[in-house]
Amino acid sequence: MVERAGILLRIAFRNLFRSRINLLIGAVILGGTLLVVVGGALLGSVISSMSRSIIGSVAGHIQVYSAASKEEFAIWPMGGNDPDLSPMVDWEKNQRLLEAVPNVKAVIPMGINAALITSGNTVDLTLAELRSVVREEKAHGSTPELEAQRASLKEHVRQIVRVLQSDMGRVEEINTSDALDPEARAAIGRASSDEFWAGFDRDPYGALEFLENRLAPLLSDADLVPLRYVGTDLDAFQKHFDRMEIVDGQPVPPGHRGFMMSKFVYEDRLKLRTARRLDKIKDALDLKGSIARDETLQRYVRENRTQTREILLQLDPLKTERAIALLQRTLGSSEKDLDKLLNAFFDTDDANFYQRYEVFYRDLAPLLQLYRLKVGDVLTITAFTRSGYVQSLNLKVWGTFQFRGLEKSALSGNINLMDIVSFRELYGYLSADRKAEIEAIKKEGGVQEIDRSRAEEELFGQPNRRVVAEATPGIIDEKERFKGAGAALRREELVRRVYDPTEIGRGVVLDAAVILQDPRHLQKTLADIRALSDREHLGLRVVSWREAAGLLGQFILLATVVLLLAVGIIFIVAMVIINNSVMMATLQRTPEVGTMRAIGAPRAFILWMVLVETVTLGLIFGGLGAALGAGAIALLHWWGIPAGNETLYFFFSGPRLFPTLSPWNIVVALVVVVVVTVLSTLYPAFLATRVPPVRAMQADE
Repeated sequence: MVERAGILLRIAFRNLFRSRINLLIGAVILGGTLLVVVGGALLGSVISSMSRSIIGSVAGHIQVYSAASKEEFAIWPMGGNDPDLSPMVDWEKNQRLLEAVPNVKAVIPMGINAALITSGNTVDLTLAELRSVVREEKAHGSTPELEAQRASLKEHVRQIVRVLQSDMGRVEEINTSDALDPEARAAIGRASSDEFWAGFDRDPYGALEFLENRLAPLLSDADLVPLRYVGTDLDAFQKHFDRMEIVDGQPVPPGHRGFMMSKFVYEDRLKLRTARRLDKIKDALDLKGSIARDETLQRYVRENRTQTREILLQLDPLKTERAIALLQRTLGSSEKDLDKLLNAFFDTDDANFYQRYEVFYRDLAPLLQLYRLKVGDVLTITAFTRSGYVQSLNLKVWGTFQFRGLEKSALSGNINLMDIVSFRELYGYLSADRKAEIEAIKKEGGVQEIDRSRAEEELFGQPNRRVVAEATPGIIDEKERFKGAGAALRREELVRRVYDPTEIGRGVVLDAAVILQDPRHLQKTLADIRALSDREHLGLRVVSWREAAGLLGQFILLATVVLLLAVGIIFIVAMVIINNSVMMATLQRTPEVGTMRAIGAPRAFILWMVLVETVTLGLIFGGLGAALGAGAIALLHWWGIPAGNETLYFFFSGPRLFPTLSPWNIVVALVVVVVVTVLSTLYPAFLATRVPPVRAMQADE
């Protein structure tokens, strides 16, 4: 047997390069193996990177939530709406039992919701500052410093009015005067008159009321900014999601209410639009992009040139003079119109962009308020509760954060953080201090609780009695909320209020992230938690990070299926080519096969000869293809594949993907090659065994 195997191998190596057909077969096998190795390694690296992004940003290794939920949990749901989850009952007990499961490192309570904030407009912010100065003067008397500040702010408002007048003039060039709002024209006319400003000091509050009610609404630079936020135990979150890092400000102190804003959201939605567009152009050019070849970058340039109003509104007369002098010097121009100077300055191209970008941030940006919101400001967050009514809450923005390596990823960057006590209040559940507030309001107002069945009688039979329906605890008439003790509580700065840390375990939790000690035992831990839930009747649904990823988890599955289909198509084509090629090679070797049969070679020998030759060919060229694939992956790992957009940042778990090759990529590729070559050779090998000896003599003649 060993001798026969040696003979077959010698014949296989002798015939390896004797025919061009063998070279064709080898080329097909080499190319297919190369694609399988490279494609498998790239897909495996992307899946591994995505798992790090998903696990490290918010999902953890496992997510648990109530089995009574109407919808399946997903961090990034397919429809864009957050799933309707039922709260987990007795969270304190659940957390204690879950943390006792082997391989569980930590369990972090969570809840995801969406909200809106208003960024405010320039005149609102300026008028608020002016009102603050006026109030300070009324309370403590005027000082030279306050007088100078008031004069500067008044001039700034007058500058804003002049910009509005300019806008109105442009509109009148296009439309007839009848198309303009007469009330708006009258408001701008009054606010621009010397008489109005001469009387400002006599009645500052009356003038401010006019400006706030009639002038501010004419500015359309305010935005409703949508936010997605996670309510969580902020201390535990930062400790166990180690990719999280503070960029600006500080973490929310333990036991305090507060909001941590994503640095991505802060830059993308609250930054001066012109500055944000400049940043995007720079990012693209840093990745070897070109304004001349990219329509999107050209659009950013056009928008910067034409949308200068946001900058003009921020500059008071003194800052306007400084900006004009700066731009004249930079552009070598004598133009005195700031709008025209800005238009020319932002007319950037590949040659001048970096120089203009540096000038903007070095010289022009200090004159501007780059962000609508500053770290330390109190943010009013408006959200819908689970029962559908609107709830608002004031929270201090303690700082901004990002996930290391995912700084430019929109998927992870769109998630903000909030303390879980405030989350519960926004979601419609009563916190301890809200319950205390309600009790104080009820006591102060003499509110009486009644049964639902008597609500109509009490409401309409005794119209002066104030009641609270037993079925709707915590929902109080808004006017009553601000009376007596309730008013005192609502006036109290929410950011100064603290909560008992034990309240985290006692309240509502919608879902929880489970962090594992050893992620390699993920499936076993999933099974252990499910068994615990069944045994203790916890009513939990348990999913892995891949299922919790929602849309992204579907993408991983889709990418795997696409790769398998591509490999299947490649090797189906390879099987056809190899089959036809071996058939041709077998027909060309009819005399040789016939002679071997004539001198006594059995059919099994001929069958094994053809199979061994083809398998040897497959292993040699497959091994060569695998080696080339390994070399390609090594080069890609050394260079890195740049993430060309924000989505790829998340898929690559950073600005570059550094692919790695698993031994299984080589093994799978070679096994597939052997199977394909054997299947492709079976029929031609069978035909070779049917060649009778007489055919050899006929071929020789």
